[in-house]
Amino acid sequence: MFIEVLKSKIHRVTVTEADLGYIGSITIDEALMDAANMIENERVDIYNITNGERFSTYVIKGERNTGVIGINGAAAHKAKIGDLIIIASYASMDFEEAKTWHPTVVFPKENKL
Repeated sequence: MFIEVLKSKIHRVTVTEADLGYIGSITIDEALMDAANMIENERVDIYNITNGERFSTYVIKGERNTGVIGINGAAAHKAKIGDLIIIASYASMDFEEAKTWHPTVVFPKENKL
């Protein structure tokens, strides 16, 4: 049996950009992506602490060490510049493996490590 478990989380970052005109996705500072063990095009769930919205999208690599967190496309209706969010990704794994799994969790300060 396989189950879904938390793989990675970037906890409490601030949205720095919101672009309704962009095709879609979330732009994340490459340094934060590396620290959280996330890759470009990976599916992520966004939990908006500010307004309670939740949505799924995929990751686009942002410029390293800029602190960029950009909400793009229609999702920009669900998160505005200045909102505090959590970014989480999940992985499917064997039930027994999941019992000993430890996710990568990053707690940035001012969107930087």
